[in-house]
Amino acid sequence: MKKRVTKKQYNSKLCIVCGLENDLGLKASFYEIEGEELIALFKPLEEHQSYPGRLHGGIAGAILDETIGRAIMIKDENIWGVTVELTLKYKKPVPLDQELRVIGRITKDSSRLFEGTGEILLANGDIAVTAIGKYMKMPIKNIADFNEDEQEWNVVLSNNEPVEIEI
Repeated sequence: MKKRVTKKQYNSKLCIVCGLENDLGLKASFYEIEGEELIALFKPLEEHQSYPGRLHGGIAGAILDETIGRAIMIKDENIWGVTVELTLKYKKPVPLDQELRVIGRITKDSSRLFEGTGEILLANGDIAVTAIGKYMKMPIKNIADFNEDEQEWNVVLSNNEPVEIEI
């Protein structure tokens, strides 16, 4: 099923997941899609492996954590998710060197906390890893000394941005 992209989210300079200048990072792009879900697109490199040709489970956890945690920004881009709890289930090996899709969504939302779920999808649509997380809502000023200009916190558009994404 294809879903329409409604907005692209920010990337930063050095984040391990979304940092565009982090040579060993995932350089993931995040897209808000219809139905209030967030999709991350990324292509893992050899440097992200555990067993030869397979994505490290910790990296799988990192991309799921980031995607679910960012899903709250669909409602308010000034609120960030701080991970309280994350549970992962590994169902299939995740290959390297191919674009992968990660879906995140909010399943419960209160004034201070939110919960969400997510999946890493293989190229054929199979679910490789699932996650359930609980997050505290916080503005960035309460999390870290964050300067948007220094961190290059921007929406970076390319010539081939997707208008729809297959999920």
